[in-house]
Amino acid sequence: MSDNARGATPVRSSPAAVVNEFLRLVMIPDPTSARRFVAPDLRIRFTGGRAMRDPAECSAFNANRYRRVDKRIEATETVAGGTAEHTVVYSLGTLHGQWPDGTPFEGNRYVDRYVVRHGLIVQMDVWNDSAEWLLVRAGLAKL
Repeated sequence: MSDNARGATPVRSSPAAVVNEFLRLVMIPDPTSARRFVAPDLRIRFTGGRAMRDPAECSAFNANRYRRVDKRIEATETVAGGTAEHTVVYSLGTLHGQWPDGTPFEGNRYVDRYVVRHGLIVQMDVWNDSAEWLLVRAGLAKL
């Protein structure tokens, strides 16, 4: 993918606003529009340490794990002391939707950590309770 296709022009918003708009778009899913908020050197680590480089990979992963999924953002927190070169933003809340078999779920906690540089996301780390919930569904664990 060329640099012009992703984050060619930094977004002129607060780091928290960049993260919230990126999340809104990636959860639609609209990875093409979400690319406007990421740097060409984006690094993504999803649950289980899965490395990704593009918002479309996030959407594809979610499409395999869930029939439908969305986020209820409870807080977007910007870490004090951030600079234009490096600001850390956390998004916290819950996931809700349907498992692949159509069973609904909600209240699945998530924490996402972002690094924003000059108005573009350069790093995204994703954690949630889905793996634990899937273990329970498989009879391999108890909550």
